[in-house]
Amino acid sequence: MKKADVKEGAILAGKSEEELKKPFQGKVEKIYENSALLSITSYDPIDETAISDLNHKIVVNFKNLKPARAAKGSKVAAINEVKVEKVKGDAPKPAEDKKDKKDKK
Repeated sequence: MKKADVKEGAILAGKSEEELKKPFQGKVEKIYENSALLSITSYDPIDETAISDLNHKIVVNFKNLKPARAAKGSKVAAINEVKVEKVKGDAPKPAEDKKDKKDKK
């Protein structure tokens, strides 16, 4: 696969010559000069320990990437995407300490 064909957010199939035994799928998070950082989304259960050790992320050379297809018997990684939103309104005021109340009297 060529760099021009790789887009952030795309799901690609990849293989690792060193870390993983079987092919996997991942979402492109960042593109480098000759490789891409993938967040692993689907993998073979044989590689579960290695995937965990990699924190579900791996850098793969473009030559080891191709368009993704659904793999039989693959395991889907549980990825928690937490969204934080700012809540509008007044923030609760901190409670006064007992010492402050005594000093005011």
